[in-house]
Amino acid sequence: MTWTKSSYSGDNGGDCIEVAPGTPDAVPVRDSKDPDGPVLVFPTGGWSSFVTALKSGEFPEAV
Repeated sequence: MTWTKSSYSGDNGGDCIEVAPGTPDAVPVRDSKDPDGPVLVFPTGGWSSFVTALKSGEFPEAV
């Protein structure tokens, strides 16, 4: 799999995720600081809905 790091890491020292697009019907996600750690696998439709919700501001900003 080819992993792609998030383009935004915030002000918290690089807490990023990586995704591996191109997997049929799934989007694997992992912590970029722990590449050998666990991987969450989302159905493609669920991941698309999550990203759309983030972009539209449906989740409050963490404090």
